[in-house]
Amino acid sequence: MDSASLFNVKGKVVLVTGGAKGIGRMISEGYVANGATVYISSRDAKSCEQAVNELNALGKGKAYAIPANFYNEEDCKKLAAELAKRESKLHVLVNNSGSNWAAPYDEYPSSAWTRVLTLNLHRVFDLTKLVTPLLEKAAAPNDPARVINIGSVDGLRVPAHETFAYSASKAGLHHLSRVLANHLGRRNITSNSLACGPFQSKMMKATLEAFQPQIEASIPLGRIGTPQDVAGTCLFLSSRAGSYVNGATITIDGGSTVSSPRL
Repeated sequence: MDSASLFNVKGKVVLVTGGAKGIGRMISEGYVANGATVYISSRDAKSCEQAVNELNALGKGKAYAIPANFYNEEDCKKLAAELAKRESKLHVLVNNSGSNWAAPYDEYPSSAWTRVLTLNLHRVFDLTKLVTPLLEKAAAPNDPARVINIGSVDGLRVPAHETFAYSASKAGLHHLSRVLANHLGRRNITSNSLACGPFQSKMMKATLEAFQPQIEASIPLGRIGTPQDVAGTCLFLSSRAGSYVNGATITIDGGSTVSSPRL
């Protein structure tokens, strides 16, 4: 029961959506650095190729790019078909692609709901269903296949900003993940979600530039998240150590959701 075998993901095949930037890039690097084969997919083909080149320079696992626009259902189907041509099985699916939309309540457009819920929730279900046959082929006794859904603390609490569709989509994603845990668990596939707090990402860039000191002061651990924090949690969930975790929402936020006001 040594740590090297408990947390081993070497040789596993992983698909990370939105894996070229931000939290997805952090997760992708964690897998490649520990010997996994990682497929990165997003609609930005140039960023995918750049990330793949950087990750392959690590010289441990392997990284490949399969660009796809997840707003488009047909692209999800093409991605699943292309992955099936290249790999006979998929050990881990990380649903990370997401979008946000902030606007004042009285001006919040209906189109924002369609856009955000399509990417953050609807396509998560679509893609998971499409690659389930590959996940089933990877499942082994005591080592199920894994689905990891990247949620947000804003799906657990009322957000500071007027991001109505985003927070609702992430709350929905956390519950969809639990529903999938019940259904897919019977196929030897686990489903868990991560409720991420503030990390350095494109989505958080402007907010951190303006408010990072205040944000860090509100977090009990006094800092924003690092690549090791989110990648390490994914490695745990994908390894033997996390093989009996199913239907959980793991909060990675330094304690921000349990923080009490300072008097």
